[in-house]
Amino acid sequence: MARPGRQVALDAPRGRSGVLTRTPQPSRDRFGRATEWIARAMGTPWFLVGLTMFCVAWLAWNTLAAEDLRFDSAANGFTALTLMLSLQASYAAPLILLAQNRQDDRDRVQIEQDRQRAERNLADTEYLAREIVALRFALNDFAGEVVTRDVLRAELKSLLERLDDDADAAEEDRAP
Repeated sequence: MARPGRQVALDAPRGRSGVLTRTPQPSRDRFGRATEWIARAMGTPWFLVGLTMFCVAWLAWNTLAAEDLRFDSAANGFTALTLMLSLQASYAAPLILLAQNRQDDRDRVQIEQDRQRAERNLADTEYLAREIVALRFALNDFAGEVVTRDVLRAELKSLLERLDDDADAAEEDRAP
C-alpha cells in the first residue's frame, strides 16, 4: 500500500531508497577510449606545434611583458614552465601506456582469431585433399585403369543411357 502523501507511479519500477543505493560508475571502456584518444592526439604534429606555441607564448610573456605582469621569472630558469611540462609528461606517460595495453589486448584477440581461422582453413584444405584422393582411388578401382576425360565421359554416357532406359521402362509399366 502506498504511503500517505506520496504519489506512486505504477508505470515505473520501484527503486531502492536510502543509504544503500549505488551511484553509477563511469564505464571502463569509456575511460579506455578517452586514454586512446589522448595518446593519439599527443602523437600528432598539431600537438607538437600547439605545445611549442604554448612554450613560446609563455617565454615571450615572461620576458617581454611588464615586470608586474610576469608570473614566471627568467632568473629562476622559468621554474613554473618546467613544472607545467613535467606535470604534462607525468600524465602523458601513463595514458600512453594504458592505450598501448588496450591495443595489445586487441592485438592478442586478433592474433587468436587469425590462428583459429588458419586452423579451420588448414583442416578444410586437408579434408578436401583427402576427399579428392578418395575420389581418385574410387574412380581407379571402378575402371581398373587410370581415368581420363574420355573414359569418364563414356562412363557418364552409359549411365545416362541406363537411366533413360529405366525411365522408359517405368513409363511402359504405368501405361494401361
